[in-house]
Amino acid sequence: MIDRQYLITPFYGARKMTAWLKSQGYKVNRERTRRLMCIMELKAIYRRPRTSKPAAGHKVYPYLLSGMSITRPNQVWSADITYIPMARGFLYLVAIMDWYSRYVLSWRLSNTLDAAFCIEALQEALRKGRPEIFNMDQGAQFTGEALTGLLEQHDVRISMDGKGSYNDNLFIERLWRTVKYEEVYLKAYEDGREARVGIGDYFLFYNTERPHQALGYLTPAEVFLSTAVETTTRGMVESLASTPFTTAAPHPNLATTLS
Repeated sequence: MIDRQYLITPFYGARKMTAWLKSQGYKVNRERTRRLMCIMELKAIYRRPRTSKPAAGHKVYPYLLSGMSITRPNQVWSADITYIPMARGFLYLVAIMDWYSRYVLSWRLSNTLDAAFCIEALQEALRKGRPEIFNMDQGAQFTGEALTGLLEQHDVRISMDGKGSYNDNLFIERLWRTVKYEEVYLKAYEDGREARVGIGDYFLFYNTERPHQALGYLTPAEVFLSTAVETTTRGMVESLASTPFTTAAPHPNLATTLS
């Protein structure tokens, strides 16, 4: 319920979220609400110096997109992580999107917030093309040398959000809202296998069948593939068939390893 309400009122901190939960009939105090929001990496959105802190020693890159017109595919890609609730436990989902076309190039699920699943998603995306600029937040998952080094090897300029506003990565924030309301909340996944299949099917639908008003009612795939990009729309989903991941659970004994 916190995750769903946050999509509607991202400016709610623990105090206001607690009041809302109480209005829905839940006996919850502010400390429990704060703890749950920390687990989900949810923070009230307002202007502040920084929302995501890089790990010590990680390089911070400037934000390159101020005033820039996004006019073509592969000009700017962005990445972000969100929380996926399940019947027992939760997962983290990372996705990489082309800003101009809204095309989801790759995604991965994980039960931890380490950098490995983000790097795997980036490696897959780079097999489909190469952006001029890659935009992300300053979270430790993205600022590590393994990920930034991979981008630099491909001559990609790195841009990082720096003013504490999700508007810097607005398109992918809209993607999260769409995925959750059109897929995740409707399915209530029982486990990680259901989540992998459901999200994979949804992203295939999102890319190849779901028209976007902002794209003149074309699909993201139609716009992205209008350029000379060597990819297949189904390959994004099928490539995950052999990718192992684990699901998180409320207690370590409930964690299950999946393949």
